[in-house]
Amino acid sequence: MAVHARLETLEKKHGALEEELHSALNHPSCDDSTISDIKRRKLRIKDEIERLRGELALQ
Repeated sequence: MAVHARLETLEKKHGALEEELHSALNHPSCDDSTISDIKRRKLRIKDEIERLRGELALQ
């Protein structure tokens, strides 16, 4: 059950980062390093989500 809770938390964080990225892309004063940082964090979370889903599939 802990894996499911972790997965749900990560999916919420991923969604929040998606919104943050969308906002940053639409804000003209946002620099490229900020956008890159958001994308990196989003990708790390996506990788973790996929790893957890893989673990669940093996159970």
